[in-house]
Formats: sequence, C-alpha cells, structure tokens
Amino acid sequence: MITISVKKGYKLSIEGVPSSESEELAKPASVAVLPERIPFIKPRLLVQTGDRVKIGSVLFEDKRNPDIKFLSPGGGEIADIRFGPRRVIKEIVIRTDDEEASEEFEVIPENDLKNIEREKLIKTILDGGLWPLIRGFPFRDIAAPDDIPPAIFVSLGASEPFQPDPEVWLKGKKELFEYGIHILQRLGQKVHVCVSRDSPFVLKEFKSLITHIYKGVYPADDPGVLLYHTKKEPLENQSWYVSAQDVLLLAQLLKTGKYPIERTVVLAGSSATEKKHIRTRLGVPLGHLADASPENNGTRYVVGGIFRGYTASESSHMGFYETSLTLLPEGKEKEMFGFIRPGFRKPSYSRTFLSSLNPSALAMDCNLRGDVRACINCGSCAKVCPVDILPQFTMKCVLADEVEEALEHGLLDCVECGLCTYVCPSKIELCTTLKDAKAAYYIEK
Repeated sequence: MITISVKKGYKLSIEGVPSSESEELAKPASVAVLPERIPFIKPRLLVQTGDRVKIGSVLFEDKRNPDIKFLSPGGGEIADIRFGPRRVIKEIVIRTDDEEASEEFEVIPENDLKNIEREKLIKTILDGGLWPLIRGFPFRDIAAPDDIPPAIFVSLGASEPFQPDPEVWLKGKKELFEYGIHILQRLGQKVHVCVSRDSPFVLKEFKSLITHIYKGVYPADDPGVLLYHTKKEPLENQSWYVSAQDVLLLAQLLKTGKYPIERTVVLAGSSATEKKHIRTRLGVPLGHLADASPENNGTRYVVGGIFRGYTASESSHMGFYETSLTLLPEGKEKEMFGFIRPGFRKPSYSRTFLSSLNPSALAMDCNLRGDVRACINCGSCAKVCPVDILPQFTMKCVLADEVEEALEHGLLDCVECGLCTYVCPSKIELCTTLKDAKAAYYIEK
C-alpha cells in the first residue's frame, strides 16, 4: 500500500453530525430524476407526462452520445416534467405504484467477468443506465466509453461534513463491493482503492483491495486530490473516478439484471431533528427524508454537502449523485451588538473570532456575516487549497480573460471543494468562478 499525506485542507467542527444509526424508510409516493443537476449533459426527453414506466425504463438520453441513457428509479406514471428558464429540464417526477415493475437487463456472473469482452461489458453498463456514475478528470464529466483510462479512483472516505460513513453502508456487502471493483478493473488499466487511515473497519475488511492509505482533513478523500498527489505523468490527468457507494450499484446491476435503486444518504445539520443515516432509494423526495413542519420555515435545505451542495426546496428530490441532505438555519436573525461580540461560538477560519480557541462543535448557519469586497491578497485560500494552486491569482486571471495564464496556475487541478470560498474574508465566490471557468473551457475546447 502507498501512503498519501495531504497537508492542506481544513477540518471544520460543526454541530449536526449524523449518528451511525441506520434507518430504512418506507417507500415514497414519488421519485424523480434531476437532469439539471447532471453536469454538461444535453438531455433528449423520451417520455411525456402520463406515460407509464417501469424501474429501469429510459427517461432521456444525452444528445452528445445517445448511448448514454438515464433510467427511471421508480415504476408508475410520469406525474410531472418540470421545466426551468429556457426549457431546462429540472425534474422528471414519477408517481410510484404499490407494486412496481422492473425492466430486465443482462446478467453477468462473476465467473464470466474475466472472459467477457470489454465492449460487451461497457454496453451492459450503458444499457443498464449506470454509465453516468463513471466520471472523468479533469472536468468531472461522464466518462467517454471508448476511452481506456490510465487509472480509476475509488475513495472510501467521508471527510466532508456530512456524507455517509463507509462503515455504515458497507457492512454485509463485502462480496458485492469486491465484485464492483473487479468490474472496474476490466474498464481501466488499474484501479486505485483509497482508504483513510482513520477507518479501521474498512482497512481490516477490505485489506486485499486497498492500494492507497491517505491521511489528512477535508477534502483529502476527494479522488481529484488523490490523483494530484499520486500522478507521475500528464496522461494520468485523464483518469476516471467512481463514488465508492456507486460501486455497489454497478455490481448489483450485473448480478441481478435489474436497475438498482438502493441508496444510503445522511440527514444532518443543526436544524435536523434527527441526525442519522437513512436507507432509501434514488430520487427520493427531500420532504420524505426530513418531515416538513412549520418549525422549518427558517431552515435551508442543502443537498450534496455543505461545501459542494446546492439549495433546494423541501418539495424537490435528491439528485442522481447526491447522498446527503443538510438542514441549516438561515441565520437572518439580527444580533444585538454583534460587531463587538468576541464570537466564541461562531465557526470561522479566521482567528479574529475567539472560536479559534473553542474545541467544541459549533452551530453553523447560512449568514455570510459580511458583504463582498475586493480581494485583499491575504492568501487564506492558498493555505487551504489541497492541490496547491493559488485561487486568488487564478480567479483574477479568469476575470481578466487570461485563460492560458489561469491554466498555468492550475485551473484544471481545482477539485471544486469550496474551501477557498469558505475561508475568504472578502466573501468572494472563488470556487464558483473557477468551476465556471473550467466548464466554459471544456465546452469551448
């Protein structure tokens, strides 16, 4: 095993950590797919409101490559197709039947995996709707099926507050996970299974699969960070990665011949009544995870993690990639004489607040606590950047339309972790600027 030491990053101690308890929810009345939340795709709808679908029926395909299809996570009736500005497809909502029918796909026994042609394996995954789970660097778009990546990264970590703990969702699924890794080994030249040194259960149970052990704080577990600290040549920038929990879905598809819909998510945050792991399904309604009540009027629903997630309403659904729902107070309450208070219980990267001396977990809200102003070149963003770029200078190159200079600063190495934005005392949306610049470069190149 290779040890990776990630020296930069930031550990944020905040209230609302989910317990290791796991609860299975009853079947929701509806599920949905959110094309808007899948980066770069150009969806072509293949259904309309009122159509009947099964679990695994094709809902839409990617115009860029029609072989890449997105399937229904529920069996029933297309209840609604919600559009945004410029007819962007926001949600395809399926009202689930009491008894849901499923489409059937080809089964590949594990004994046959070594002998199956790579092209046939890829076609099986494409037909089964799970190819979009495999994504490529540096832009994090869906991987090109015709490419052979130099490496595929699978990270068994959960350093971001808050994401499902591998020790919770991996229990009892060792053989299934091993089969999923064997599938990936047929797709790439090699597979890197990376585990935190602070995960004794995973280190013990999956010792034969582990290739790298990493140490560090958020976002040390990010596949992009692990790639940055292990790559030896430029070609490795074309590597792929798969979420560790999604490895189970790949294995389930090939073992059962049915589109897998199981998903473990976490409900967390200081405004959540119960902080826990939840066994549910793809596309579950947010209101099904966190019961809506009048007490939640001042609560923000953050889907996908505090640093990388997005705000959604309780009437929305979980996206294709998201595995966490965090409930945080909006923080709009006015604080009497707040400007002279020492901030002993206010989380902050800066040492201006006395919270830097407070070891206890602190409550986080969504208040910016200040207005946007010009960059002061404090260097805070560079101190926490896990891939050693200089976000403040890269951002200025982007705003000046100096694309080549931004690339030289390491724009494509950015893992979009959000730390630079969080620590910026000027409240500049550094991460959004860099992420948008990467996307624009990808689209134009």
